[in-house]
Amino acid sequence: MNRLREKYETEFVDGLTKKFSYKNRLQAPKIEKVVINMGLGEAKDNTKVIESAIGDLMVITGQKPIVTKAKKSIAAFKIRTGMPIGCKVTLRGDRMYSFVDRLINIALPRVRDFRGVSAEAFDGRGNYTMGIREQLIFPEVQFDKIDKIRGMEIVFVTTAKTDEEARELLSLYGMPFARQQ
Repeated sequence: MNRLREKYETEFVDGLTKKFSYKNRLQAPKIEKVVINMGLGEAKDNTKVIESAIGDLMVITGQKPIVTKAKKSIAAFKIRTGMPIGCKVTLRGDRMYSFVDRLINIALPRVRDFRGVSAEAFDGRGNYTMGIREQLIFPEVQFDKIDKIRGMEIVFVTTAKTDEEARELLSLYGMPFARQQ
């Protein structure tokens, strides 16, 4: 069993149940899935970009990403319906907990001038979205093998009903939220 999953089941559930006075342990929020999305605007001109991004995401997550395609044609961006414009991975179970552990304890501390992640990026339903500017913060990515520095968007989908519950859950996992001014 993964280290974070074990901590969740033994420590976090009891703490959340007491803090929010749930009647049942099963009411405690948990992370359902983590979605990692990489938008590739330059893929419309060069199809090799998609293959490179898929390789990077596969190394980071340990799972093969799917290619996302344009739903609509947008003339201003020279995009047609069905053109590949990004890739994404949905992680669940042990791979999800392993990724969250590596993100919080290894990757985020490697960000230059890191002061914490925004505590305001919740969507009102208990889901949290954060952006990363470069894939080099993950130790699995080799600097020599990448062709271009790309960012990604990471979405934590939780079963929490409110943002306060989700913030408490993620802070128990060790998410380094920035201090409010």
